[in-house]
Amino acid sequence: MDGVTYTITDSAGARQLTDDVRNLYAAVYAEAPYHEGPEHVRQFRRWWSDHLRRPGFALASATEASRLVGVSYGYTMPGGDWVEPNADEPPALLRAAEKLLVPEWMVAGDYRGSGVGRRLLSMLLNGRSEPYAVLAANPHAPARRLYERMGWRQYGQIRPKSIPDMDVLVLRISALDPP
Repeated sequence: MDGVTYTITDSAGARQLTDDVRNLYAAVYAEAPYHEGPEHVRQFRRWWSDHLRRPGFALASATEASRLVGVSYGYTMPGGDWVEPNADEPPALLRAAEKLLVPEWMVAGDYRGSGVGRRLLSMLLNGRSEPYAVLAANPHAPARRLYERMGWRQYGQIRPKSIPDMDVLVLRISALDPP
């Protein structure tokens, strides 16, 4: 899209976008198959505040005419850590490696299918030192098929308490051998 401006920033710059990111989250996740409501948006705001303090935080954003239309952000998950306690155990090599955890990758509905999301993820992954990126995806979301086409591979599931089970997906982003 010709009028879209892309930027990448650290936590200080991202903090200034907090309200816009929260509003985008609310709009995207109100849709099917998520059907998330105000309590989920409040939880996201708490997670966002925590994520901003994580090492290696970066946010790729897309705006058009002062409207935030997409974001992808992540931070470094240290070797030995995994996505959460209720997730299936990954291969030992994957657990041991540093990973870029991508908690959110969201694009406004009227911008999906235009390449905005792919560009945001490319910006986020470009130049990262972590050998792998990890995210959780709703298996019923249209984006789940996009992840597969982009080379993400499933390594189990997460069984959260407040939302449906999610697929744990991994993408190799360095020249290291896959797990």
